[in-house]
Amino acid sequence: MLPDNIRCLAHPLVQHHVAILRDQATDASQFRDAVRRLSTVLCVEATRDLSVTRRTVQTPLSDCEGQQLSQSIAIVPILRAGLGMVDPLLDLIPQAAVWHLGLYRSEETAQPVGYYDKLESGSVPDLAFVVDPMLATGGSIDLTVRRLQDWGVRDIRVIALIASQAGVDRVAEDFADVSFTIAAIDPELNDQAYIVPGLGDAGDRIFNTQ
Repeated sequence: MLPDNIRCLAHPLVQHHVAILRDQATDASQFRDAVRRLSTVLCVEATRDLSVTRRTVQTPLSDCEGQQLSQSIAIVPILRAGLGMVDPLLDLIPQAAVWHLGLYRSEETAQPVGYYDKLESGSVPDLAFVVDPMLATGGSIDLTVRRLQDWGVRDIRVIALIASQAGVDRVAEDFADVSFTIAAIDPELNDQAYIVPGLGDAGDRIFNTQ
């Protein structure tokens, strides 16, 4: 049973597109399409309790009471693979700001190394969506969430496509006040800290640089 802050979507459409991502025969264009579709579904789930305020709109026939989002929202992709998940979120939340954090994984230690940080003081959003296709060891998410907390973001939500059980266990314990919306959780990491069965290197498959 998953902790309350972890949501793994058991939905037929999610599992259909996860299988496309996993398939080594899926080419880069098809892979990007599957990433976009999954990101859209996960975003709908991750935004189900956003704050709204009332507004009146004029329909062709009469006034009508409606609602609009009331929070300032940021999308924070972890470079580079997270870039593949940005546009689907912007389609649903076009007013969101996009801030970038660059991390790469050391091949020697399998630990994340930061190389780019574009978070500016005075522009802190009410809510930040961290997007990264893979949650493997949880190291990159750990660094990113702590950086956003230091920046002053109070509501942080992570959207990932594939996670390892070990990574989920780590972030669930360390960040009980952060929500995680995930398409699939895999049982293990291999000796190189890749998710198994996973889908390979998401960045390489998105950008066709295998």
